[in-house]
Amino acid sequence: MTTFADMGVDADIVEALASKGIVDAFPIQEQTIPLGLPGQDIIGQAKTGTGKTFGFGIPVVQRLGLDPAPGVKALIVVPTRELAVQVYEDMDMLTSNRSTSVVAIYGGKAYEGQIDQLKAGAQIVVGTPGRLIDLNNQRLLDLSHATEVVLDEADKMLDLGFLPDIEKIFQKVSQVRHTMLYSATMPGPIVALARRFMSNPIHIRATDPDEGLTQANIKHLVYRAHSLDKDEVIARILQAEGRGKTVVFTRTKRAAQKLVDELNDRGFNAGAVHGDMSQEARERSMAGFKAGKKDVLIATDVAARGIDVDDVTHVINHTIPDDEKTYLHRVGRTGRAGKTGIAVTFVDWDDLHKWALINRALDFGQPEPMETYSSSPHLFEDLDIPAGTKGRIGKAPKTDTVRTQRTARPERAADAAAEGTDEGGTRRRRRRRSADTPVGSTFAEGAPADAAASDATASADADRGTDGAGTHDGAGKEHHDGKPAPARRRRRRRGGPGGTPAAAAGV
Repeated sequence: MTTFADMGVDADIVEALASKGIVDAFPIQEQTIPLGLPGQDIIGQAKTGTGKTFGFGIPVVQRLGLDPAPGVKALIVVPTRELAVQVYEDMDMLTSNRSTSVVAIYGGKAYEGQIDQLKAGAQIVVGTPGRLIDLNNQRLLDLSHATEVVLDEADKMLDLGFLPDIEKIFQKVSQVRHTMLYSATMPGPIVALARRFMSNPIHIRATDPDEGLTQANIKHLVYRAHSLDKDEVIARILQAEGRGKTVVFTRTKRAAQKLVDELNDRGFNAGAVHGDMSQEARERSMAGFKAGKKDVLIATDVAARGIDVDDVTHVINHTIPDDEKTYLHRVGRTGRAGKTGIAVTFVDWDDLHKWALINRALDFGQPEPMETYSSSPHLFEDLDIPAGTKGRIGKAPKTDTVRTQRTARPERAADAAAEGTDEGGTRRRRRRRSADTPVGSTFAEGAPADAAASDATASADADRGTDGAGTHDGAGKEHHDGKPAPARRRRRRRGGPGGTPAAAAGV
């Protein structure tokens, strides 16, 4: 293995890396750092999780020198807020033994703190296109002296429609510059961008050999699962032997929030990262996951771009991604830095065609996902889940008890009805009376609150068997003769012989 010191990296940067246990370089770093240090323009093609941040970050920091003058000298553009935070943290670590200052510029956060750091003379800016252009237009961010420019995840920039913004940014930075572009794929517009704004770039492709290694490090499990059983399956997977940090991907923001609530309710320590959360909440959740305070993270695809955590053991696709590229980005959260990982994908019956396309594109050789339920023996065997594991850990909270009772109530009523007991019969009659009640009664929409309360009291009395003369004959008619009702007709109403017909009818 090649060390960073072997490649001519400055001692203070080598020391900063070593303090984090990073000594040997990854393949993409071995190929790009020796070229980047003297100022060669580079197109680096490598998938997420291969260490490309240090591949461009080390040359940027070293080329600025030990004590650069105040003002923006280097610009690193990234597509998402989460990735901006991640790259900022890596760059901040690389400069820990230097006077160089790094600032993250992205939306969802207050302007003031970012502007203060710029005014204080930050030399390296990591940012998203929108906020960078915004601050530049306000003349709060001067990019004209930026001689080190990096475009990270250029293909994602294209997907998100940021290419016009990138062109604007390139027109604002120094015309004499060192430029590095990194992308997992090289579609036509990205190639055109490189030709226009780069000077004789060298194309370094580390995708194929590295991707093969990554795939070998990941165990792929694909199950045809029922949507109503997925939460239970996930809860059991989370109790597998050796399970560490886990990322669960959902298709929508609503599904992400629903799942994190469900897992926390079941006793797990889960957090979420999705677009309906404030930026502060997303950063707190991500920080808690990285620090180990939460060991389960539920995320949507865009937010996942900043999940760069080496010790993720499991990735679960709650819903299958739309294509093989998204699949690779998702499962690439595990098996990082040469470690092993497990990727579990649920395929709904309606999404079998999507799996067929992914299976063909990635040559998995598994055209038909195995039908799987939370009780399936092969689920326990595949994931090393202890026998007898259920989908809940710890003591259920009181709120869950109430919810479970409400959920189970219709089942109890159905059982009672099947056995001919009062609970089932009473509820059946109540539903029939509700359907027959004319508009304007207490059961109709818009009834007065006090009338509704009175009716609720009457219903409660009936359930308790409160004495009264009014009985129901099972055909929707009331009798007020004061005679005791037959044993099988226990429904009683307030009113009696002295009551008005309206009172007897509950109106």
